[in-house]
Amino acid sequence: MPQEATLIGTSTRPKVVVAVCTYNRNQALTTLLEALQTSVTHLGERAAVGVVIVDDSNDARARPIAEQYKNHFELGVVFCVSGRQNISLARNLAIETAMQMSDWTVTIDDDCEPVREWLEALLDVQRMTGADAISGPMLRRVPSDSPRWLTEEPFLELGLERAAEGAEVISGSTFNSMIRSEWLRQHPHVRFEPALGVVGGEDMVFFRAARAAGLRIHYSQRACVYENEPPSRANLPYQLRVFFWHGNSTYIACVRSGIPPGRMVLHGIASLGRALLRPMVRLSKGQRPQLRYCAASMLHAIGNLLGPLGVKVDHR
Repeated sequence: MPQEATLIGTSTRPKVVVAVCTYNRNQALTTLLEALQTSVTHLGERAAVGVVIVDDSNDARARPIAEQYKNHFELGVVFCVSGRQNISLARNLAIETAMQMSDWTVTIDDDCEPVREWLEALLDVQRMTGADAISGPMLRRVPSDSPRWLTEEPFLELGLERAAEGAEVISGSTFNSMIRSEWLRQHPHVRFEPALGVVGGEDMVFFRAARAAGLRIHYSQRACVYENEPPSRANLPYQLRVFFWHGNSTYIACVRSGIPPGRMVLHGIASLGRALLRPMVRLSKGQRPQLRYCAASMLHAIGNLLGPLGVKVDHR
């Protein structure tokens, strides 16, 4: 029988600590903590839950939020300051703090909002599979008054990957994952790379390294979180830039994970070709060409193709 299936199936209540890195997003952090309380209430007595908040600002501006919620969770709220504007360093501090006080370390981004069943679904799939880690989807959503093209074209599906409930997957994401804390303690060499802390891709490299070290990752469709995009992102210039950055960081992360650069170049060329052909294919089917999304897809491919030239796009 899988190790954790025994643990969760007994009267012993596992300790679950949610690790959050935040940077100048107090309102979003408040929304997250409110949704987390709802998820904990839905979970009932199944687990004891706490929170670790790592503030990457240098003035600890999230401290009042942490103080406000410190008595709202059974295991409390631990507040730490990283303050170096490097997400890898902040993530390392978050998981290293959480893993010392928990059986399970859960990671989520500060602009995300989990569904009520989030923690329950993560524990359900772990119990079903005995996995060392569970990951779930993040769905991006924008304000209701955003331009129609932003939701009519597949802009919000950038980076979205799905799998069957309980399926084993090759990677996870820091915006929505649960990892066995004992596994993290036993593998201190598997951490987020500081060199990727300003260009992105650190989560892909982390999970690929973890899987190579034996971490078994399974997937939960039910454990869904929403990324609440602010109004400042609901415009074409931002979307074009984020697609360009994502393509570039994907190249960097994949090559850092051992994928040959030549293979990534071929992938970039193929992606660029598909982007160029997309409007014509759609027109041939009587559909709108979606020229904005075509431009974004081209920039995603170009960001990839600039990787071999040493280009690294800052994600901030």
